[in-house]
Amino acid sequence: MTSTPAAIGWTATGLRWRDGLPRLTAIGGARVLEREVAAGTRIGWTVLGPRRCVGVRTAHRHHPCPLAAELEPSGKAGQCPSCQDADQGLALARDQILDDGRTYRLYLAWFGPGLVKVGLTAEQRGTARLVEQAALAWTFVARGSLPSIRRAELTVARSGLARERFTSRAKVGGWWRLSAPDERAAAVHELRARVLRVLAGHGVELFPADPVTDQVALFGLTAGPPAAYREITALGPGATLGGTLHAPIGRHLFVTPDQADAPPLLLDTRLLIGWSLRPTPLAPCTGLAEQLRARPVEQAALF
Repeated sequence: MTSTPAAIGWTATGLRWRDGLPRLTAIGGARVLEREVAAGTRIGWTVLGPRRCVGVRTAHRHHPCPLAAELEPSGKAGQCPSCQDADQGLALARDQILDDGRTYRLYLAWFGPGLVKVGLTAEQRGTARLVEQAALAWTFVARGSLPSIRRAELTVARSGLARERFTSRAKVGGWWRLSAPDERAAAVHELRARVLRVLAGHGVELFPADPVTDQVALFGLTAGPPAAYREITALGPGATLGGTLHAPIGRHLFVTPDQADAPPLLLDTRLLIGWSLRPTPLAPCTGLAEQLRARPVEQAALF
């Protein structure tokens, strides 16, 4: 009798946004599984190990890792060093590709007060990168070839108006410091005006009137995140995870466990990549490495 992927477990490959919808993805042999996720989605998984590299995905197909390399439980890469070296997307992010003939857009992404990122994305990807990064508000500011947009990105970063990178921890911390919608939009509009002045004569097509898109409601953060929750820092063989999902926030998922009085859990879905997951109805949450996170206490003013 031949085992099916459902019987032996699907290997998770992460959470991706396509056509504006978040989808959990997995592979089982030559089969690919995608499941759309939204607030209220129920999950129940048992984690099967060891955790292994998921290989490289190209525009045409998935290429398994030739080494079937094992990965650390707490890592977020999902790939071994050899597969990372073969990944075109990572090569682009590491400035190892100087030009690929595509058109790119420069964006400003707002993650909270004082947390503004400048970045680039291929025009053909639309807005997927801004959703995947969990940008709370964003706008496009320029358009051009990869070399010209990369130079514009560096110019903005060196001006001090925005940064090229923020850690996941910094972005998640910004959820507790959300300003009002009109204040978020005003902050992005004001910053864009300053960025456009810096980029004047830079050889790229500028967008002085591109709309500011706010994604706070999309991510279910209108009322902010839970005041306290436990962040999953690693999975392990035999761990179980079950409950009800909140709206996905980029690649992060809040899970309300089925156990009474259990605090919400926050899962960075990159931690799922490479583990085999077996569907387990009514799975409790056990065997997880967790860390308590709570809303920072604001200090009262002395005067």
